[in-house]
Amino acid sequence: MAEQKKDLNYGADQIEHLGAIQAVRKRPGMYVGGVDLKALHHLVYEVVDNSIDEVLAGYCDTIQILLTRDGGVSVVDNGRGIPVGVHTQSGRNTLEMVLTELHAGGKFGSGGYKVSGGLHGVGVTAVNALSMGLEATVYRDGKIYQQRFRRGVPTEPVAEVGFSDNTGTVITFWPDPEIFPETEFNFDLLAQRFREMAFVTRGVTIHLRDERQEPFPREMSFYFEGGIASFVRYLNRNRDPLHEVVYGRQYFEEEGIEVEAAIQYADYYSETSLSFANTINTPDGGTHTEGVRAALTRVINYYARKAGVLKDADQNFSGDDTREGLTAIVSIKHPNPQFESQTKVKLMNPEVKGMVQSVVNDAFAEFLQTDTRAAKAIYDKCLISTRARVASKRARDLIRSSPLQNSTLPGKLADCSSREPENSELYIVEGDSAGGSAKQGRDRHFQAILPLRGKILNTERARLDKALENREIQTLISALGVGIGEEFDLSRLRYGRIIVMTDADVDGAHIRTLLLTFFFRYMRQLIEGGHLYIAQPPLYLIKNGKKQVYAYNDTEKDSILKDMGAVDKAHLQRYKGLGEMNPEQLWETTMDPTNRVLLQVSIEDAAIAERTFDMLMGSAVPPRRQFIQTHARSVRNLDV
Repeated sequence: MAEQKKDLNYGADQIEHLGAIQAVRKRPGMYVGGVDLKALHHLVYEVVDNSIDEVLAGYCDTIQILLTRDGGVSVVDNGRGIPVGVHTQSGRNTLEMVLTELHAGGKFGSGGYKVSGGLHGVGVTAVNALSMGLEATVYRDGKIYQQRFRRGVPTEPVAEVGFSDNTGTVITFWPDPEIFPETEFNFDLLAQRFREMAFVTRGVTIHLRDERQEPFPREMSFYFEGGIASFVRYLNRNRDPLHEVVYGRQYFEEEGIEVEAAIQYADYYSETSLSFANTINTPDGGTHTEGVRAALTRVINYYARKAGVLKDADQNFSGDDTREGLTAIVSIKHPNPQFESQTKVKLMNPEVKGMVQSVVNDAFAEFLQTDTRAAKAIYDKCLISTRARVASKRARDLIRSSPLQNSTLPGKLADCSSREPENSELYIVEGDSAGGSAKQGRDRHFQAILPLRGKILNTERARLDKALENREIQTLISALGVGIGEEFDLSRLRYGRIIVMTDADVDGAHIRTLLLTFFFRYMRQLIEGGHLYIAQPPLYLIKNGKKQVYAYNDTEKDSILKDMGAVDKAHLQRYKGLGEMNPEQLWETTMDPTNRVLLQVSIEDAAIAERTFDMLMGSAVPPRRQFIQTHARSVRNLDV
């Protein structure tokens, strides 16, 4: 064993103590999940969550979010207002303490909030610490109070600045560019989150206004009387439902826990399940999601057997069979929810599963007994799903038993020599021409090439068993090595990066969308694990004398032409297909890790992704037509 160098100077002075603000600024990932765009928007959610807590406590019914022209965000509510008196334990002003101290808030004892989403007392302090500036205005006790901060540090004490009969809190902040590389907020992403909040929070109006859109600000308001039942109808608006929404709600008084669930089956192949705890979306589910799934499987099996659909004593529908075409939303209000992390992605409370299971059992059992026609449609759908599951298992076994080297499928894999997944990447390319250039131009040590001939099946309109009959999908599954369906195992992934590289035309965009649909529906863990990318080949080659430059979009092209001073003299070549580039050009522009641009595919919001794939790739034509008509004027590089 090698001798380690000893540090004889290690002592008390080397132990570093960080104050709350410094701690957040040094490790933002611990508090808001990172410094990317998702974390940037998380700042807004943290502030709005505090206003939602006022709604849940019964003191607020309106929340306004304003995106200001100077890049800030202002969140206004008509709640009670953050207390501004001197805190007896610390001797400090309460408003200042709430905004500068971790784990300081009204959600720890029994007096402030019975139910709250912001339980750690971390959220608004983290927002303050990660903001270039923050201004808090409180309307309370007939007066107006104000305090300003810079990067989490007060620039002035709390001051009384006026009088008002209103109550509420206004938090305005400007994200710090020293922390966040990108500080521009996305209106559509915020609108989706606030729509969800309004669905799961009865009695609140949420208004979002974007004043950056000059001269006409963009704004949306959200209020839903029907709650999560309306949410389910909204998610299924482009599908054919088999029945009306089944809704169940119960308040468990002794534990102080409220459970709501809304369920509807549609003539559809995928499952859409969303879960919320104290109005906060839990994308990784948790015990409340487990309760819904367990109840549905149990109830459907029990009543299907009573109806004679399941005739053998040991015959049962699997959980997957009972979830095909399901849209389900579960929302719980809990006085002490336990989350997996500060970003609240998964609910951990064990007692919640049984409560949710009880509510769904009662509501869905009553529905199956009352609406026998709808019940039969659900049983029939489960039977078809069972047969499809058996067929897909046969297809998976066939794929698994066919070694890649013996494959007779078109577009055979050209593998790399590396056997280390973390250092290997697979380019999925369109057609033999592009495949030939990619194979010649690649670095054979770590880059594998899989050319696909033609377009793969649209998996938004097909069950897994039908998808597995498609030869290109079979080749893709074999190449990746992870399996599919029940046998999917991310640890068997043969390539750390899967890169979709298609032509920059309509057909290329369609093939890319078909591949993204397949990965989203059947290999979502690849996306969630950060393994899926989209290559960005150049659109133009600009030549002026001996100088040649590649441009990846029209804006870049115009800028290069202007810099060259040769708008009329330069030769401009537009690449419509990857096959138009020779291997050296393809390597230099799109495959060389030192030069290329890759877009990582991520899922910002599962509900948005569900509806987008449903709209663009589903069977309903009117919503797709409306989408095209709405966005037609903003299309660039349209090849007809």
